[in-house]
Amino acid sequence: MSAEKFFENGGRPIDVEHANFLNDHAKPEIDEPATPLPTPAACPTPKSKPRLSTAFIIPIWIVLSSAVIIYNNYLYNTLNFKFPVFLVTFHLGFAAIGTRVLQRTTYLLDGAKDVHLTKDMFVRSILPIGLLFSASLILSNTAYLYLSVAYIQMLKAFTPVAILLISWTFRIQEPNRKLAVIVFMISSGVALASHGELHFDLIGFLTQAAAVGFEASRLVMIQILLHGLKMDPLVSLHYYAPVCALINLAILPFTEGFAPFFELARVGPLILLSNAAVAFCLNVAAVFLVGAGSGLVLTLAGVFKDILLITGSVLIFGSLITPLQVFGYSIALGGLILFKTSGGK
Repeated sequence: MSAEKFFENGGRPIDVEHANFLNDHAKPEIDEPATPLPTPAACPTPKSKPRLSTAFIIPIWIVLSSAVIIYNNYLYNTLNFKFPVFLVTFHLGFAAIGTRVLQRTTYLLDGAKDVHLTKDMFVRSILPIGLLFSASLILSNTAYLYLSVAYIQMLKAFTPVAILLISWTFRIQEPNRKLAVIVFMISSGVALASHGELHFDLIGFLTQAAAVGFEASRLVMIQILLHGLKMDPLVSLHYYAPVCALINLAILPFTEGFAPFFELARVGPLILLSNAAVAFCLNVAAVFLVGAGSGLVLTLAGVFKDILLITGSVLIFGSLITPLQVFGYSIALGGLILFKTSGGK
């Protein structure tokens, strides 16, 4: 996560597999859920909350996660609504309102009562993490204007490597030979997938690479700044969505101006509201997903979701993938699964 990560791409789905990836290998214990908001730490489910079985909640999460990405791509490239900053801001605003409605009408945000947010904590932790998250969301959404859904999913496989490299740089974790092999597997797999891309676009590639860098930095910063603070995906969304929405709103006039507002009548408010609602439902599903299965189970669910997304990109949008991309991506996924089965050590 983005539990790629609050909403992964316009918002983007909470990326559960990357959150658990970081949780397994970092010194402080943290947990995430795909962009996606990713979770600073896994919050034990209160006794009052019903537990859903893994077999029930994982398919729901996969469907919603895939639907967000496909729906966003449909908006950008089929409806020609090419305003990622506006769409991300709209999703965040919807989420900020939605979490406050849920806080007053359900038990799903009871965990917010345990978070004592001070002004110093806001300035030193929430705000810088929000800035990184906004950059990650905007850039990852912008990449859809240049690259196919299938290729973007392949590039996202590099996120765990970016997390490891940053963690090694700041000595949050010490490198070892096994992790170096895994990093090599994922990196070489993504490189092969990129080499085999038929419609490679340098701007799109650099945009998605920057999004991965910001996302990895955000996850590492969560580990450093919010160690010990427990939030589930909805509680994280409750605090981060308003911050990120205001940040995005501040840069909207300098990036897309008033153009998206002129296009609203053509696209229709129902499309935007339903799009944001699907993304928000993904975060609700993530609350039940966290703790529903082991880190390996969630990683395999994320792998299956990515494979479905790539297949869906081919079938729905006519994306072309080559045998070299399939081979390279298989190596990258093998590296990720090997990391999870080895316990990240």
